Amino acid sequence: MTTIRQLLPRTVIIFGLVSLLNDAASEMIAPLLPLFLTATLGAGPMVVGLIEGVAEATASLLKLVSGWLADRGWNPKRMVLGGYLLSNITRPLIGLAFSWSWVLVLRFSDRIGKGLRTSPRDALIAAAVDETVRGRAFGFHRAMDHAGAVIGPVIAFFLLQTGMDLRTVFLISIIPGVITIILLSAGLPDSPVVIPVNNRPRLDWRSLDPKLRNLILAAGCLAFAAAPEVFLVLWAQSHGLEIVWIPLLWAAAHLVKMLISIPMGHLSDRYGRTPIVIGGWSARIILLILLAIINDGQLLIWIFFLAYAAAIASTEGAERAMIGDLAPRDQQGTAFGLYHMLSGILALPGALLFGALWQWFGMSAAYLCAAALTTLMVGFLLRQNSFR
Repeated sequence: MTTIRQLLPRTVIIFGLVSLLNDAASEMIAPLLPLFLTATLGAGPMVVGLIEGVAEATASLLKLVSGWLADRGWNPKRMVLGGYLLSNITRPLIGLAFSWSWVLVLRFSDRIGKGLRTSPRDALIAAAVDETVRGRAFGFHRAMDHAGAVIGPVIAFFLLQTGMDLRTVFLISIIPGVITIILLSAGLPDSPVVIPVNNRPRLDWRSLDPKLRNLILAAGCLAFAAAPEVFLVLWAQSHGLEIVWIPLLWAAAHLVKMLISIPMGHLSDRYGRTPIVIGGWSARIILLILLAIINDGQLLIWIFFLAYAAAIASTEGAERAMIGDLAPRDQQGTAFGLYHMLSGILALPGALLFGALWQWFGMSAAYLCAAALTTLMVGFLLRQNSFR
């Protein structure tokens, strides 16, 4: 911890611990939610895609609004605290839902909270550190986020092993959520970083660095093309993995993400953001094809599930650091908001398309289509010399 404190300021460390606890609460539910929807509530894959798409689109729209408000001078700590509070009140109530429509409403509310907190938080992290360690700061934050996503499913696994049902597991997730709010309230200063405020902040899209514009557009297109992670759970189950092992598989995936986030963020500081981003996106194409064609096999399920998680995590720190590098200092909140918003908006039709292809044409067709679309997006970027 001494080494971390020497490299990273208090703001980054507190946000890392908050994300660890919040994700422990969230990920007690996330890997089990598609199974709860399909097995308990009788929803189909298309409904799973609808709920996840609406949830992420909602969060992403609000990420733009909250980022803009943070640049305008709204208290970022209060926005972040309010977002975490809303999520940790509504999320456990999924355990009381008796129809998928109620799950949709509660996921919608949960994502409102995420939308309120994410962009102000990312802007505070970006402003708290120098450019030379920004990749490491975001890598640390993402690693702590994924550490929580390891802890949460492990807790869920042991609760299920005691014979507890899904609904009770969801309700118990309120405990780490309460600790999250207490830590954030007590640990984060009212003004951990002073962000320059423009009285009339404007974000002129055409004036932004071309690399920043292309990264935002590319991230949105890839969100449309990507296979939503909730469908990986259904993929694992369809290949023979028992429900009781799903939380541990989810936890292992986030353990991989945790272990890879800091080194990849550090590599982006040392060798540049571009090679890390392009390499990670390209790896997704290969893995999506493999997910479509492999046969049943417990070992293969674990290998490819974890490999896909690694591909996703390999670019998270570099993408956010690149936005921090390229966005004007007094517009970083809005720039992060644009990045998150476009990704989330396009995730909705992408999730619906993926769910519809799965339901109508089968699982393999859905993954092959995702691979083809991802290839088109990466090819378009290279052709346009977006990252030259």
